[in-house]
Amino acid sequence: MQARVRRRYAAERRFKALGIGAVALSVLFLAFLLVNMGAKGVGGLSFTFLTSTDATDAAQAGVWGALKGSFYTILVTIALAFPIGVLAALYLEEFAPRNRWTDLVEVSINNLAAVPSIIFGLLGLAVFLDTMQLPRSAPLVGGLTLALMTFPVIVIAGRNAIKSVPPSIREAALGVGASKMQVVFHHVLPLALPGILTGTIIGMARALGETAPLLMIGMRAFIVTPPGGVLDPATVLPVQIFLWSDEVDRAFVERTSAAIIVLLVFMLAMNGLAIFLRNRFERRW
Repeated sequence: MQARVRRRYAAERRFKALGIGAVALSVLFLAFLLVNMGAKGVGGLSFTFLTSTDATDAAQAGVWGALKGSFYTILVTIALAFPIGVLAALYLEEFAPRNRWTDLVEVSINNLAAVPSIIFGLLGLAVFLDTMQLPRSAPLVGGLTLALMTFPVIVIAGRNAIKSVPPSIREAALGVGASKMQVVFHHVLPLALPGILTGTIIGMARALGETAPLLMIGMRAFIVTPPGGVLDPATVLPVQIFLWSDEVDRAFVERTSAAIIVLLVFMLAMNGLAIFLRNRFERRW
């Protein structure tokens, strides 16, 4: 009996050691990235760098145009993907009948979430540029393409958040005479909203860092003038980093590292906002 107990404790200690090793490995990689990028790029961070646009001379190149392009692109993405994704999640979880067609739709959405991002770029190229003839390199097309990619993530996160609402909430509302629509929009959706927002922001952060689908729709052009709207030619921060990293001029190394720092700060801020929203509105049942 004592030997069995010792084996159980030994297995627990080995599991904890593996867990600590896995966490330490992840932190080491993140620390290496931050230290490496900080050492190379912190000298390039300046007010001029943040307020200038792309240029052939590394000393005059900045990220303002790419930041505005990223802002317009992510604005279009969230304006389309969030309401459509939430409505789809509500329908599938609360209203859709349980049959083979519903199962097929659910499986399709789950598979879409695992499709490589470059496939969505090819889809955006075929549908929005070749078929609909929308302007190339525009944030509108970039946002539409990223919305297609982010939509399945929001649906899956939304369904999980809606499932976490206890059935007793629905039963109590129905018991006092509320309709199905009132139960969903007055009780279920507000309670599930923190989880939906967390999944949405993480999906948006992933979309912000995507490069491959935006390259496919032509957002790699040399843009000197910052975009004034969603129809103007623009580039985005990940693509700007990709273009600078391909420059032969060694002076662009510092600019590339500085742009990566700006992108990391923006993405960490979005993830921090997701954690804040989850902790602020989360309810434990």
